[in-house]
Amino acid sequence: MDNNDTGSDPMAALAPLRAQIDELDRQLVQLLAARAKVTAEVGRVKQQHALPLYVPERELALLKARRAEAEQAGVSPELVEDVLRRVMRESYQTQEAGFVCCRPQGGKVVVVGGAGALGARFVSLFQRSGYQVQVLEHNDWEQAAHLVQNACLVLLAVPIHVTAQVIAQLPPLPKDCVLADLTSIKAEPLAAMLAHHPGPVLGLHPMFGPDISNIVKQVVVVCHGRAPEQYRWLLKQFNVWGAVLTEKEARQHDELMQMIQAMRHFSSLVYGVHLAEEQADLQQLLELSSPIYRLELAMVGRLFAQNAELYADIMLSSVAVTGLLQRYQHRFNQLSHLLAARDKAGLMAEFAKGQQFFGELAPQFLQESRRLLQKASDERS
Repeated sequence: MDNNDTGSDPMAALAPLRAQIDELDRQLVQLLAARAKVTAEVGRVKQQHALPLYVPERELALLKARRAEAEQAGVSPELVEDVLRRVMRESYQTQEAGFVCCRPQGGKVVVVGGAGALGARFVSLFQRSGYQVQVLEHNDWEQAAHLVQNACLVLLAVPIHVTAQVIAQLPPLPKDCVLADLTSIKAEPLAAMLAHHPGPVLGLHPMFGPDISNIVKQVVVVCHGRAPEQYRWLLKQFNVWGAVLTEKEARQHDELMQMIQAMRHFSSLVYGVHLAEEQADLQQLLELSSPIYRLELAMVGRLFAQNAELYADIMLSSVAVTGLLQRYQHRFNQLSHLLAARDKAGLMAEFAKGQQFFGELAPQFLQESRRLLQKASDERS
């Protein structure tokens, strides 16, 4: 029989194949369920022995081995890696129901600003790790001296513009109590804490917002203050939660944040306000956008779904930001003049500067962005 016979019933031919796919999908679900049980047990063992939730070396070795096996089986290694990364992300979430307490004697943790979004995230983490947690808000200040009694940690999770003021108003803390902050600038708060408290002091900057599901693989910047041996338990606790700790000197951190945070937020603010002033039709922009432009628009729109005061504080956190943005504006104007003059050679010369600067990282960023765009395209409905 001719396979191209138009008289054949294509649905009848597809039916047994679809039945096979359905059966294989059911087997996949069962395998995922079995894997989830094993990873839950892994989580229990890790917590029992205070091991980090996230071990990058193990994850990379696993992905490398599975990619090699995929190639041998004639399956796309990228597909296998995508599936495994999604499965591993889910397994991390199942492993964080409870955590071991990394301070052998436990203790009281006071979160100043613990009713706020980020503060509440850390209240939850410390509670699930077995600490006694107290929240100190501005309405509770008359009880502050009582609340900090016997505290092993006082953690500041307050807005940038009031951090120094709150530090100055803190009552005397126990001499071995760790005083730490979560502010997105570090030099000024760290200096204020060191001046106010003679005991252990630590600056922390979680590089994530309160909307994340867990802090596995999330970067937390560590700026050492005083007596690191007395807050080693706290850093270990962050490791157990799955965070990636990166040490920086406070002033270096603040200089880097000018570009990582303040400049990017300001650029997004300008772009979003420009769209508003132009009365752009967002629905039509989304309709015509390829995944990369949709993703860029989503990142701009994300800014406006969050707290205006927080982002204003970040952009205003340093006078040096103004100078940085003025230099950015100058370069924007320079390239705008090339565009107005239709100077193709000039634009290509500026492009070459960027190519030289990014160097070998450019192909890496291309690959990373390609994966993000593929996921964005898959999720588009």
